Amino acid sequence: TETGGVMKKVLAFLAVIALLATPSQFALAASDVGFKSIGVDLGYVSPEDVDGTLGFGAFADLGPLSQKVRLSTHLGFWSKSEDLGSGSEVSVRDISLTGRVRYMFPVSSPKFQPYAGGGLGFHSLRAEVYSPAVDLGGGVIIPAMTNSDSELKLGLDLGGGFVTPVGAKTDLYGDLWYSMVEDFSQLSMKVG
Repeated sequence: TETGGVMKKVLAFLAVIALLATPSQFALAASDVGFKSIGVDLGYVSPEDVDGTLGFGAFADLGPLSQKVRLSTHLGFWSKSEDLGSGSEVSVRDISLTGRVRYMFPVSSPKFQPYAGGGLGFHSLRAEVYSPAVDLGGGVIIPAMTNSDSELKLGLDLGGGFVTPVGAKTDLYGDLWYSMVEDFSQLSMKVG
């Protein structure tokens, strides 16, 4: 089945990430996991079956698992409303909390550090549809209605980007991540 194929791909990807993230005995001594820095980001999010929108969030660098592998977390938010005509409106939003492992590619200059990675996260999705009251005439009125649904879904993040220093204690990040979420996958391009 399609779901079974996706699960096999997810498990294979997680196995590769686990191998990359598993430090050797020598690298374990270099491990320094803990809160290192925080930041904010802003950019474009293109959700599945919804027009693109502005997204923003916050992230924390949790330090290295090994010399080339770093751990981070990300809190993201985006929301989109669309007019369906005749006063009807639909709105969708996602609040996500993800953990990501980033492989930092070896480079000769610390001025530009590319990376690729993946992670898992929770997505709190909410959709709401509003329909205004309709007067059918003859004293018959269909009242205004609002229907909504919320779900918590697991997502798989794949992506990468770069980091470059812009000051003694400030870095600039550029990211491109694809979040695979059942019925609501999304692509995000952000800077932070």
